[in-house]
Amino acid sequence: MPLDQHLNARVDALNTALKHHAAADVLRRAFQAAPNLALVSSFGAESVALLHLAATVKPDVQVLFIDTMLLFPETLAYQREVARKLGLHRVRVLRADTSTADPDDTLHLRDPDACCSLRKTQVLNAALEGFDGWITGRKRFQSGTRAELPAFEVEAATGRIKVNPLAHWTSEDVQEYMAENALPRHPLVAQGYPSIGCAPCTSPVKTGEDPRAGRWRGQQKEECGIHFVDGKMVRTGAPT
Repeated sequence: MPLDQHLNARVDALNTALKHHAAADVLRRAFQAAPNLALVSSFGAESVALLHLAATVKPDVQVLFIDTMLLFPETLAYQREVARKLGLHRVRVLRADTSTADPDDTLHLRDPDACCSLRKTQVLNAALEGFDGWITGRKRFQSGTRAELPAFEVEAATGRIKVNPLAHWTSEDVQEYMAENALPRHPLVAQGYPSIGCAPCTSPVKTGEDPRAGRWRGQQKEECGIHFVDGKMVRTGAPT
């Protein structure tokens, strides 16, 4: 059986075995299956729940944080606060070289997909080289493209495992976890930002709107691109 089929079979088995297990169990098995995992975090509105959970399971977890250099100042301050509070000593801050492709920081106005690619996707892809896989905070309820999100995936282009331990969590689950563990809240949430990305592409959300309505408002865009290959959502492995 070719290597990729072996990996697909392992991921299918993990999804089947952990279909009804808690997020902590998913993380423990993930680190057993692929010890060299990185947790990629935006330090956004709900990120602290996964960061706390991962730090509990693996205190020395490697965290990758993409500073697009277009983030809200509040996000940068929150990242430092959360890292201190949770004892995250292995946080690597990633930044793109935009001096040639976007020297005046206006690419997001002309081509938001290209901006996301430059400032997020390319930077993350380079940083993940050498890792067996990565952990994300994606959840099924967040958008239509995530409705059938499994706990484990295989990235066809790289052969890396992608782990989504909170795939089944609802927004209420996240809020309950944060309250029970007295975790700090992103300051922009109280100002009407339930989903937080780059400042130019994130707006407040009105009561009754989808929580991600403020992301790329008015555009046919739901994802920044780091979970896509050649512009398409790619995942393998049986849905859970």
